[in-house]
Amino acid sequence: MPEVKNQEQESEGTQNAYGSIKIAEEAVAGIVSLAAAEIKGVSSLSGNMTSGLTEILGKKNLSKGVKVEINDQEVLIALHIFVAYGVKIPQLALEIQNEVKDTVQKMTGLKVKEVNIYVEGISFENIVSDNKETIEEETEV
Repeated sequence: MPEVKNQEQESEGTQNAYGSIKIAEEAVAGIVSLAAAEIKGVSSLSGNMTSGLTEILGKKNLSKGVKVEINDQEVLIALHIFVAYGVKIPQLALEIQNEVKDTVQKMTGLKVKEVNIYVEGISFENIVSDNKETIEEETEV
């Protein structure tokens, strides 16, 4: 599934009496990102080198860790996340899949075919260890 690169990639669109409606993959990626970030247990979305550089330059990248592909009014989504320590990953993944699917379908009218979750690591932020030191780093699996 190709990563969302720019706003030129769009859905096939729908036609009505007033004209056409086309939704960019970048717009859907933003919806996915916000829907996933609201779920308790999702520590962060995993970006790549480009998204990290974008944030350093002061631009917020809403599609960080999200890949979207739109084909014939169907959406395929890949979501790369870090989860909070102690969270039951299968339950969290199912909750994310349901929330992302429902949100994208309600907001865009497009059918979500797949929501694939990739857990990139566990976040230990704000976890106190036995010697009472706070661990503030993410480890990759």
